[in-house]
Amino acid sequence: MKKLVGLLIALSIPLTAQAAPRMVSQTGDWGVYSFKRDGKLVCYALSVPKESRPSDVDHGKNYFLIAPAEKGGGNEPEAVLGYPVRAGSPVQVSVGGKKFKMFVKDNTAWVADAAREPEFINALRSGSQMTLQATSARGTRTSYDYSLSGVSAALERVARCN
Repeated sequence: MKKLVGLLIALSIPLTAQAAPRMVSQTGDWGVYSFKRDGKLVCYALSVPKESRPSDVDHGKNYFLIAPAEKGGGNEPEAVLGYPVRAGSPVQVSVGGKKFKMFVKDNTAWVADAAREPEFINALRSGSQMTLQATSARGTRTSYDYSLSGVSAALERVARCN
């Protein structure tokens, strides 16, 4: 679940040219990136919000990532927010009529019920928009709209990572 910690560091801290993520492809609003970890190529799909609310606050850098799970196959969704989330406050995600709860550590969120990850991925593949809601450590309620255009193609590219 926390396998992308190295990725998060790679997104926020300049690293050596060998370790830095590089864009592999872009489809719609989703990019596929790769980097080497312990000599092995790791790929993931990433998107940024199309809209952030409220509009009068600094949201920092926000990302939504999907990478192959280390164990058991499948894909693992992860939200990275540009600020710490209020302790004990879950992140809520909705895609179409489906809702998913994500648990949070600092500024990163993962699907609370890992058994629902395949359902979440299927909703992303068949949906057109995802809305993510969170509460910052300061108590600000935030909301982000992500386009799902290109997510299926990005996940197919991640599956054949090379």
